[in-house]
Amino acid sequence: MAEQGRVRWKRFAWIFAPVAAMTSLLVGATAQGVIGATFVVSGRSFKLFAGELRGQGFALSSDVVRTRKDRRIPVITTGVRRAVVTGLCQSALVKTPLGTVTIVLTGGRGGNVVTIDDLVIDVAVGQTAATLRDLELNRDAGTLDEVPDARGPAGTFGGQASAVTLRNVRLDAWAATAATFSLPDLGMKVLRGEHECF
Repeated sequence: MAEQGRVRWKRFAWIFAPVAAMTSLLVGATAQGVIGATFVVSGRSFKLFAGELRGQGFALSSDVVRTRKDRRIPVITTGVRRAVVTGLCQSALVKTPLGTVTIVLTGGRGGNVVTIDDLVIDVAVGQTAATLRDLELNRDAGTLDEVPDARGPAGTFGGQASAVTLRNVRLDAWAATAATFSLPDLGMKVLRGEHECF
């Protein structure tokens, strides 16, 4: 039985080495502003947790993302022009021939901070404690100027603030983009089973 276990783990490593490499490439491309704000999303959302986010420039509007099978999903597009984040965790469940595994990315721990420019997240469900400065609610989403990439369709509901502080952030999200994403302590793990951030 022990030998079979070793063989399974080798197969597991063969399957997920490319996943880890692709994740590194995507993080790098996002950090360099190569990836655009619009793309086809995977068929599953992911979890995003932050202990604290402090930002300059905040905006929200409504949008729709789509999957490869052309499933349309309504989201709240949330943007922060410049953010400093601590206690960051992102997790995604992946179905494999070996069962479900969880890909986990972490950063901003042990005194480190994550810095992000032009962060935009397409959120399905979110929960946080929030403090906002100079809040404007029900502003035409097409006129939002705090975070231009978070503008919505003209004539629809939007909101923005000059500054935001979020604590204990829990998001079920479909997509995230950023012009720059700096993680001095990026951690990456693939875990068997379901081990989401929250």
